Amino acid sequence: MSVRALRGERLSDRFRALDGVSLTIDRGETVALMGLNGSGKSTLLKLISGVMRPDEGRVLVRGRVAGLIDVGAGLHPELTGRENVRLNGAILGMTRPEIERKFDAIVEFSGIGRFLDDQVKFYSSGMFMRLAFSIAAHTEPDVFLIDEVLAVGDPPFRERCLERIRELRGQGRTMVVVAHDIQMLIGLCDRGITMRQGRVAFDGPTAEAGALVRADRQARRAAAALPDGSSSQIPKST
Repeated sequence: MSVRALRGERLSDRFRALDGVSLTIDRGETVALMGLNGSGKSTLLKLISGVMRPDEGRVLVRGRVAGLIDVGAGLHPELTGRENVRLNGAILGMTRPEIERKFDAIVEFSGIGRFLDDQVKFYSSGMFMRLAFSIAAHTEPDVFLIDEVLAVGDPPFRERCLERIRELRGQGRTMVVVAHDIQMLIGLCDRGITMRQGRVAFDGPTAEAGALVRADRQARRAAAALPDGSSSQIPKST
């Protein structure tokens, strides 16, 4: 018997990460998914990518999906960068001839050529992200999912990532982007969706979605600053 059981504590809790979310993203849209930490953004991306399955309802996706929903997701730490390009490319749906044709471009974009034959467990988080992004971005996905990976890495590489995202957008790819940089999302995305406590609070112009997130951040800061430990209420979802 566990210590928690002996203390009479609950051994498990149920948490509803998403509640009543219903969205349609049209082909070719670039959508910013915004919200405070814990609002359900990453869970929604995992459902779209197929990493998770919903307890109820359904998720329908048409075409090849490439997802960067975690830094280094899909990279095997015991394999070299070279081996991971081939493995992760295959996982993302590329054929062997396609991987070989794009191999040099993937390595050049990632900038890890010097460390290509080292195990990726020795890579920094920035190197992880650069390799993972480069592989995913060269799969020519129909749907591209990006979750906060642009927060990792040096500014020149982030700009290269943004240029690649704009290129994919210009090709008519569908993209869903999660990031805390609201100004970047406003300049990049056609549409903004604000999440609050697992629900969609707003779906419309990206600037308006970003304004709601800024208001939620201010409300959370104000709540944390209250001396009596009480909390102010973030506006309820509409």
